Amino acid sequence: MGTNAKKTPRTKKKRAKNDEGRMSLKEHLVEARNRLFKSLIALALGTIAGFFLYDQLLALIIAPVNAAGGSVNFTAVMSPFDIMIKVALFVGLVVSSPVWIYQIWAFIVPGLKKKERRMSMAFAGVAVPLFLFGVAMAYFILPFALHFFIGLTPENSEILVTVDNYLPFVFRLLLAFGLAMLVPVLMVGLNMVGVLSSKVILKNWRITVFLIALVAAMAAPGGDAITMFALAGPLFITFAAATLFCFINDKKRAKKQRIQDAENERLASGAMSDIDAPSTIEEPNSQL
Repeated sequence: MGTNAKKTPRTKKKRAKNDEGRMSLKEHLVEARNRLFKSLIALALGTIAGFFLYDQLLALIIAPVNAAGGSVNFTAVMSPFDIMIKVALFVGLVVSSPVWIYQIWAFIVPGLKKKERRMSMAFAGVAVPLFLFGVAMAYFILPFALHFFIGLTPENSEILVTVDNYLPFVFRLLLAFGLAMLVPVLMVGLNMVGVLSSKVILKNWRITVFLIALVAAMAAPGGDAITMFALAGPLFITFAAATLFCFINDKKRAKKQRIQDAENERLASGAMSDIDAPSTIEEPNSQL
């Protein structure tokens, strides 16, 4: 005699919604691996594009040297191939900047709230143009730096620039300008999510000014004053603008918090008054 047992349907385990973005250490490592993998794919695709644009881009890089009265020379048989790879990788890094900049920020935001994660695209949309602007500005400054150094060449002599020394100098200059432009975006982003306050920024402004000057001096090849001031000037301006934005945002956040606290206090006091209010109970008339 068989019993008809009711079969309980299998319920699919659904992942609980994690609006606050809390992750374990293992999940962070997996997230970092996925973000890195996506960035490397974008870099590889950009590098492939760099191989096709190698001749045009190398001509653009060498043009400031020729305009300053110098010439770029290859000193080894394998140098053209090595330079092709370096130029293609640099192009890939610049072309893939929208992807890896977003991936860096997206790796930070899982630890934040759902509302704050929605700002990722906005920050990436601002950071990428600033990075490209920094690279373009460095290329604009490059001829002035070359004129300065080549102008120091003694008379009746000719300067021969080796490509192995020239390209690292150019790439370091371009990347330094581009990455430096990301600092204000990072400041604003950390302030928007409540990690960095304008009070902290203003309290440590001397250290920030020193670091900006140090970065500008390191990016300037050979201590070139023109390149140093060309990088430090925009950095100081963008740092001041980012600090002002953080200050205004902190004021708005504090005002909103005061309004919220006053509303919570009003609701709490109203609830307490309802509890403390005496209750009147009518006793029934008893007839003897």
